[in-house]
Amino acid sequence: MGLYSPPPARALANSGSRCCSVLEGRPWNFCGKGAVYTGSELQSTRLAGWRVQAKKKERSSSIIHGARKPHIKQSEKVHDLGDYHVIAQSHGTSMEPLIDEIKAMLRSMNDGEISISAYDTAWVALVSRLDGGKGPQFPSTVQWILNNQLSDGSWGDSAFFSAYDRIINTLASVVALTKWSLGSENCKKGLSYLHQNMWRVSEEDQESMPIGFEIAFPSLIEIAKSLDLDFPYDHHALQEIYYNREIKLKRIPKDMMHRVPTTMLHNLEGMSGLDWTMLLKLQSSDGSFLFSPSATAYAFMQTGDMKCFKYIDRIVKKFNGGVPGVYPVDLFEHLWVVDRLQRLGISHHFKKEIEQSMDYVNRHWTEEGIGWARNSNVKDVDDTAMAFRLLRLHGYNVSPNVFKNFEKDGHFFCFVGQSSQALTGMYNLNRASQISFPGEDVLHRARTFSYEFLRSRQAKGMLHDKWIVSKDLAGEVQYTLDFPWFASLPRVEARTYLDQYGGGGDVWIAKSFYRMPLVNNNVYLEFARTDFNGCQVLHQHEWQWLQKWYIQNGLVDFGVAHQDVLRAYFLAAACIFESSRATERLAWARASILANTISTHIRKDSSFRDRLECFLRSQDFSEESVVSWLERMGKDAILVREILRLNDLVAKEAQPTHEGPECAENLLRVAWIEWMRRVVNIEDKQSETNARQQDSFRFYDKQTCLLLVQIIEISAGRISEALYFLNNNGDRIIQLMCSICDCLNRKLSLSKETEDNKEAINHIDREIDMYMQEFSQYLLRRSNEKTRSNIKTRQNILNIVKTCYYATHCPQDVLDSHISRVIFDPVI
Repeated sequence: MGLYSPPPARALANSGSRCCSVLEGRPWNFCGKGAVYTGSELQSTRLAGWRVQAKKKERSSSIIHGARKPHIKQSEKVHDLGDYHVIAQSHGTSMEPLIDEIKAMLRSMNDGEISISAYDTAWVALVSRLDGGKGPQFPSTVQWILNNQLSDGSWGDSAFFSAYDRIINTLASVVALTKWSLGSENCKKGLSYLHQNMWRVSEEDQESMPIGFEIAFPSLIEIAKSLDLDFPYDHHALQEIYYNREIKLKRIPKDMMHRVPTTMLHNLEGMSGLDWTMLLKLQSSDGSFLFSPSATAYAFMQTGDMKCFKYIDRIVKKFNGGVPGVYPVDLFEHLWVVDRLQRLGISHHFKKEIEQSMDYVNRHWTEEGIGWARNSNVKDVDDTAMAFRLLRLHGYNVSPNVFKNFEKDGHFFCFVGQSSQALTGMYNLNRASQISFPGEDVLHRARTFSYEFLRSRQAKGMLHDKWIVSKDLAGEVQYTLDFPWFASLPRVEARTYLDQYGGGGDVWIAKSFYRMPLVNNNVYLEFARTDFNGCQVLHQHEWQWLQKWYIQNGLVDFGVAHQDVLRAYFLAAACIFESSRATERLAWARASILANTISTHIRKDSSFRDRLECFLRSQDFSEESVVSWLERMGKDAILVREILRLNDLVAKEAQPTHEGPECAENLLRVAWIEWMRRVVNIEDKQSETNARQQDSFRFYDKQTCLLLVQIIEISAGRISEALYFLNNNGDRIIQLMCSICDCLNRKLSLSKETEDNKEAINHIDREIDMYMQEFSQYLLRRSNEKTRSNIKTRQNILNIVKTCYYATHCPQDVLDSHISRVIFDPVI
């Protein structure tokens, strides 16, 4: 398929020249008079923050409360804000404290903030004094155990109950206290709890079983026997655990685990018959065994290795006696924090902090991948995939060949020697594989494998994970499979994830349950809700204003349906949502509505096409000629006058530039003229309108995409970028954008005809994927010498193409549901 090259634009002045010379002849100074809304009225929509006060009325407005979808099928009625009164307030009045709190949290990131594990604390408490005296070497760990028993006699996570977690933490704590003959009452209550609740182990879902439980728990039972603890050793619930332990130990290749680092280093305390001379060679650089305090404490008791001791001593002092289940967790924390902030839609408030996090991760990136902590001897696909995805999205140069380290015989795995596949590992592999560039075959294989794995687990209703208990992991997987990266709009993703994110309620699973306060907390959730709802009120205000403009200017008379106007605004607001970017958002929405109206009218009224074509060929764009032409057009003059009014408003409201508003207005006129030339061009007419006749407004054609990029850039004050796009139709990004739109048009047209086109549609899908890979490569690379577009411009281009892909593939009922959730339904 040949790439489409738009007709060359008229030669324009360089970005540093006076823009009044961009048109031949006199510059246009005509600003349509009698505009329905003035620049000052548009200015009112640029307020940075809003608060909402409910009014008491007899009827509540469904458009705000979200009890029903907004009625967009039949009625042309102008909705208002119903029960709500919008009051402008200065930017950030209610948001700054939360922003400051989150920034402080992000700046505090170091080796990882993580909750204490009673299980690991107990293992460290078992270490005897180095001087040979009687008692624990780390008495603060024993004191922590005494101070943190729960009211029911158990130890473990107080807010989330898991029988596995409570049982293993409780037995470990009782063992440690009994060894040092301390806390007899604590031990009595703990043993009573074990007797009364051991049956729960056989009833609980094995998906929530802590990592290595079937190896570690029997090892604790053996120690309990040696201490003559009153424990239900023959309880029927233990039989399956003993059985599974034997099976798992037989599967462990002892020779391999002694030669190369594997995840078994994390569970050494549960195994016997180990060759410590060999194992010490696999010790991590910080002295630990795969950053596990319990495994390292056991290794120290067996070997007396002082590197093990120094690691344990360091973390006991750091955490004041309590010991986490794994430490450090620095890479995991940096990555997952960034991921959460981005998916919640609040990352734009913390750009500096996120950049610092990504620089940190990049410094520790290796060609073999990464683990949850820096300098890890064991890499995993979960952390590697998250790092790859985020680094690539932030412009870092990372190679996908890293995933070959996690591929064998056509399958991908998380760890070498894993016994079962982790759902989140494949989930994050799938997310990473979507950010692919041309020729990256390993990502294609990873995407196919992970997609099939996730769909299979989904069909079986097995979307649980062995590493996390989250609010709605199934929903996260569903969204990612249905709306991959190139079809996911920022505000749709944020609104969806706001319902899926569990905040402080999400719990992670290792040897015991633990929490990551900087990854999962209610502060992020509160701020994200407040921020989203605040932007949503502004969007409702803008939508109310846009409806009035649409109706009072008679656009409905040109065949533009009410739902098409709403969809146009939604696509703009779903990408450009920040309150400070109202000018860009409204310019996008109005321009797309006008472009769609004109395109529709041209198809329906050949006389309008002829008059417009004649005017464009006249080469006379003086003010007098324009006024005279508009007077002869009758009702059709509404459309061109609205373009001129829009240009006037955008130029006045655009970010200030040294070229001034006159330059911006002239550039806007040139952009519209070039767009109209292409729309009425006889050579393109047939090929461009066939698919659009099927559906008046689902996505933008290639001409409109280019127009929107130029208008948004001008409204954002990036005059030089707009000039570049006007002057460089041969730019590869422009070519790719046009090619993607062409393919989407053809696919939509074929999909509406007959199912016999399945093979042709599959071929188009491969074309789209090929173009999207190259498109992504151009847009995401930080050092991009082939294009002058800056980061913000590239993001706008990407968003526009994403809306095309999204609108083409999104079912109508789903699209309307997204509109309702993003624009009208507040986050509760």
